Amino acid sequence: MAFFEELTKKAQAVASVAGEKAKDAAELAKINVAIAGEQRDIDKTYRTIGEWFVSEYEGEIPEAVKDLVEAVVASKARIAELEASKPSKDAAYTEAVPTGMKPCPICGAVSDSKFCPQCGAPMDQ
Repeated sequence: MAFFEELTKKAQAVASVAGEKAKDAAELAKINVAIAGEQRDIDKTYRTIGEWFVSEYEGEIPEAVKDLVEAVVASKARIAELEASKPSKDAAYTEAVPTGMKPCPICGAVSDSKFCPQCGAPMDQ
């Protein structure tokens, strides 16, 4: 019987240590998540400060940050070009739709029926 009692005590000690380590790991994870959240808040604040600075001093940008501001302006222009070059959804559907068929306004499946065979939505008349 002494063997089983000693084995039980050792198992309880191991379980206690494992529980403490799990508790410590959970606490560490909470702290890391909180730190990451605060870092995101700092990044958002810096971004807001930068956007304000650029809009406030648009014609008077200091030489130290002029290249960075020009890079942001160039990126915004490129984004606008890419957005303008996107094909419209309607154009993409009409190019691929055979005569007499129509695309579903919900899922895009092509059919000649009154209801979409894929999602059941009513087809435009």
